[in-house]
Amino acid sequence: MSHHSIEADNIHYAYPDGTAALAGLSFLITHGESVALVGENGAGKSTLLQHFTGCLFPSKGALRIGGLTVDKQHLSAVRRAVGMVFQNPDDQLFMPTVFEDVAFGLLNLGVPETELETRAMGALETVGAGHLRARPPYRLSQGEKRAAAIAGVLAMSPDILVLDEPTSNLDPLSRRRLVTLLKTFKHTRIIATHDLDFALELCERTIVIHKGRITADGPTAEIFRDENILASSSLEKPFGMQKCPVCGGAK
Repeated sequence: MSHHSIEADNIHYAYPDGTAALAGLSFLITHGESVALVGENGAGKSTLLQHFTGCLFPSKGALRIGGLTVDKQHLSAVRRAVGMVFQNPDDQLFMPTVFEDVAFGLLNLGVPETELETRAMGALETVGAGHLRARPPYRLSQGEKRAAAIAGVLAMSPDILVLDEPTSNLDPLSRRRLVTLLKTFKHTRIIATHDLDFALELCERTIVIHKGRITADGPTAEIFRDENILASSSLEKPFGMQKCPVCGGAK
């Protein structure tokens, strides 16, 4: 099986207080796919993402990354394969400068100094943030922070890129830059988002999660046109697929 794949086989998860978060999810994401995870707040999206990096383990069923079961035995290999960009970039940026943040993971891997410079700056240039090298993260805009956080993940050369609400708190121009950037990536991508227009533009496939279960899995445009699926999962059509509120015609 491709090392870029994710396979969930009837996975369940309940929090310590007994709250069921995932209730039998099964799917296969293959090499190079760009997949949106959508659902209302509390649907189970963030809980599922934490399973991809081994922060949580299924209480029943199995999750496999590139054929390796996500468990304590394979945790190091799984975390090398999966790069996670958190919803709040401040959770990932904590060093004095942007360069030091991007280089942090490489230092922990023991990457030589000469290679570290090349890989860290290469990642920053990829996201158009090379000029931010010496800047302290707390002086960056939200868009710049997002770019720096993505660079820190890319520097680690993951096979799979996972993003949690990547457009959160971005202005329209920063959002457009992020769309343009992500379109250039060849990684397998899983994007958890409430921004359905963003999902429509970037993801050919969408998985809808409602109350810990998958209610739809298929081509993004087809799912977003199905008002019954969306309504049953507390979602609405993307703005780009809705009729104009002024003239009643298609946008």
